[in-house]
Amino acid sequence: GTLIALLDDGIPVLGIIDQPIAGDRWVGATGRQTLFNCSPASTRQCPALASAYVGTTSPQAFDPADFKRFEQLRTGVREVLYGGDCHNYGLLASGWLDLVVESGLKLHDFAALVPVVEGAGGVMRDWSGQPLHSGSDGRVIAAGDAGLLAGVVAALSA
Repeated sequence: GTLIALLDDGIPVLGIIDQPIAGDRWVGATGRQTLFNCSPASTRQCPALASAYVGTTSPQAFDPADFKRFEQLRTGVREVLYGGDCHNYGLLASGWLDLVVESGLKLHDFAALVPVVEGAGGVMRDWSGQPLHSGSDGRVIAAGDAGLLAGVVAALSA
């Protein structure tokens, strides 16, 4: 996939996720509805972590300490999808995944994702629940339903 982002004072305000093989493109901008292939995209409600479908690129992408924390979350969700990379965040924005949790990301890995996810009704935060910005440490949570965030942060801090 290709990611394009615009930051304003270190805060992501415009993002594009383009997956040319699948022909998928999400465009998000602060204060606007995210578009998926020119149609409105929205996340879905998920009542509890036990019902959540979670995406992450690979278990090997976590350092050992972060993987142990991810395992605390993994055991409490419905299913984990490995692979997908940036496409997972688009799937979340369109309501096909409920969470994406990763670590070790760089600014160029997550900046475009924030406006896409948030413009679709979701939230993106770091593992302590704080908003992402240019100084974030690369541990990210994307939640389609903001109600899941507290449980994810608690699981990742255990």
